[in-house]
Amino acid sequence: MLDPFGGGGAIPLEAQRLGLATLTGDLNPVPVLIQRAMLQLPVRFADAAPVDPVSRNELQTWRGAQGLAVDIDSYGSWLRDEAFKRVGHMYPRVPAPANGGPERTVIAWIWARTVMSPDPTWRAHVPLVASWVLSRKSGKPTVWIEPQVDRETKTVSYVVRRGGSPTYQRTVDNGNGTCVATGAAIPPDYIKSEAVAGRLRHQLLAIVSDGEGGKDFHSPATSHESAAEVPPPEWRPEGRNPEHLTGGTVVVYGMDEWWKLFTNRQLNALTTFSDLLPAAHEKVRREAEKAGLVADGVRFRDGGAGAMAYADAVTTYLAFVIDKYADFCNSLCSWNAPNSQVRYLFADKSIPMKWDFVETNPFSGRMASWDAQLGGVVAAVRECLATGAGPEGGVAQMDAGARIAGSNDVVVSTDPPYYANIFYSDLSDFFYSWLRVNLRDIWPDECATLQTPKAEELVANRYRAGSKAAADEHFEAGMGQVMAALTSAQRSDVPATIYYAYKATETADGAIRSTGWATFLQAVVDAGLQVTATWPLRTERKGRLVSIGTNALASSIVLVCRPRSADASLASRAEFMSALRDEMPAAVRILQSGNIAPVDLAQSSIGPGISVFSRYARVIEADGTNMPVADALAIINDVLGDALDGEEAELDADTRFAVTWYTQFGYGAGSSGDADGLARAKNTSLAGLDSAGIGESRAGSFRLFERTELSEDWDPVADARLTVWEAAQHLVAALDRSETEAARLLQRLGGYGDRARQLAYVLFKKATDKGSAEEANAYNGLILAWPTLQSMETGDGQNQQRLL
Repeated sequence: MLDPFGGGGAIPLEAQRLGLATLTGDLNPVPVLIQRAMLQLPVRFADAAPVDPVSRNELQTWRGAQGLAVDIDSYGSWLRDEAFKRVGHMYPRVPAPANGGPERTVIAWIWARTVMSPDPTWRAHVPLVASWVLSRKSGKPTVWIEPQVDRETKTVSYVVRRGGSPTYQRTVDNGNGTCVATGAAIPPDYIKSEAVAGRLRHQLLAIVSDGEGGKDFHSPATSHESAAEVPPPEWRPEGRNPEHLTGGTVVVYGMDEWWKLFTNRQLNALTTFSDLLPAAHEKVRREAEKAGLVADGVRFRDGGAGAMAYADAVTTYLAFVIDKYADFCNSLCSWNAPNSQVRYLFADKSIPMKWDFVETNPFSGRMASWDAQLGGVVAAVRECLATGAGPEGGVAQMDAGARIAGSNDVVVSTDPPYYANIFYSDLSDFFYSWLRVNLRDIWPDECATLQTPKAEELVANRYRAGSKAAADEHFEAGMGQVMAALTSAQRSDVPATIYYAYKATETADGAIRSTGWATFLQAVVDAGLQVTATWPLRTERKGRLVSIGTNALASSIVLVCRPRSADASLASRAEFMSALRDEMPAAVRILQSGNIAPVDLAQSSIGPGISVFSRYARVIEADGTNMPVADALAIINDVLGDALDGEEAELDADTRFAVTWYTQFGYGAGSSGDADGLARAKNTSLAGLDSAGIGESRAGSFRLFERTELSEDWDPVADARLTVWEAAQHLVAALDRSETEAARLLQRLGGYGDRARQLAYVLFKKATDKGSAEEANAYNGLILAWPTLQSMETGDGQNQQRLL
């Protein structure tokens, strides 16, 4: 099995778990090192006992990567303890409370950047704070910070308050500042110029400690602020930050090099861990020899399996822990008040400015500490061989085309890059700036360059290419070449599987210019591949569905591809559309029966549609030109709409009226005359609609009832004029209150609930077309919750048969 776009290694790892000989790679050295750590290091030392003398005799039999994981934990803990001896004094504790008890370990310090106020009446630094709230949890008092302005000394101090609400508004919003002392505006350009000149400072706002009942919050202490005032270390991570990123970059604020993302104390902690890695390597090597591993001096990269190679493996993982901690140990991490947690730097896959930031304590043992990151790596390594594995994977640092060309007679399964979504090479330099120093002796080839490769990265980066047109050409030509190589290398008796989750959209000017999906699929078709099947596959966590109209898809689409038959026929536009209309409705029903979320349905339906399109050698337009994939996608979307609209014919008359009225007016009012005419056309009446509880006619107008107006005591069994519309709306309303209530109502509805579920798909599309994100999310949420609601036992299953 070959994955030429190996990335984080998920597909190759699962292939290896199935016992397949696995080949993978990437152009970027960071994912290549991750792939080696998943596919090679655990396999070579499978079933080996740990070499740490304290842990070695804990078990009689060590399975899979258990022993390796235990050693990573042991030597990672040793690394922490040695680092604490060197820099632990920089991290003071909170004094014992006045009413007694021990000192408390600090989990984090919360700082605010400050800027000299441009107001001539207050020539002193003032804070730039996006939020004064520290904790806002249901049923508990809000914890917040109160700035105290001393007009005589021209200073601002801070006190932590409990209960009530902040007395001050935020002092920075989208780069626009406000002087907390005078209310004067602080223009964005002024803040940027001060930042670029290096004149921003930071001031301690609050301290978070490990309290008896959870986290506790304290007002700033001078001793803690002084403890952070340390000189920078001798070495710091080199390299320039990317000047352009989707989602924002801090370069405009003078933070144009990697080391500038850290405070001096953070740099001291991270470089101390890094400085200790050679000592950790030597300790592992010596104790591995004592444990019986051969002392041959052969490195892992050269095929070694003895003490030296084992030390290489453990040290590689410890270097990963440093990288993971750096993601939480920088001055761009923010505080999340609702759950009192730290947001790491790359949560948004960009480098946006954070005005009030969190500095974590590496030695707290809590939250985002060294122990937390070490535990994550240990758990991941333990799981690598938990279900067994095939032979050691073949990993190579090379671009996808070259990897395919050198791997004939393979089965390809891959997740290619997504057009212009994320510029991973730019972001990975943050991690590479540490890895190339920490692992250059162990992995000299991967750590040979100053930065990760950029020019060859297969992504449409308009900043790098010089223009959008040049970026598009780079991606499209490159993807075409990769797909052509894939067609040549792929075995003829097994299909290739290609994962994709890019949401197709039109350009702003309405032109037929292709985006990610169209471009990718065009490359697939042009390479001579036919899509023979598609599998929607849930691959993303639920929390990622942040909005409608964004790339927040819950599912990836797996395209199952085989070489198109050499005797494939031509088709006219009319023949293609006829085939779509014949096949799409059944395909859509299958997708719905699999509980595909409405937000994913349009994306998922591309698969069956493009399967029809790609079976033909070409689809010919009326003017004799070939139909491009972008045009085919537009037709597929139209046919999907027709298929969903066709489902309305199976609904009751009152519901058909409600859907049509909702499409035009939403929950707003319209003329009673128009409503009466529509009701007659749908074979119902205004009186009947009122009786059904769908809407009301009053003072010459008609409107549908909103869900907030529906009775919480509604019982479908007792409803003399039950409609699918009511069932769907009451289910959404009940789910908004609790899953238990919605599950109870669904059981009460029995088989009638399935009709409400079908309606939810229809209404999702209607709401999306109207631009109503809140409404669309309501119906999408109902479909996503459906399996959970069905599985919940509420003890209320009577009278369902009547509803069938």
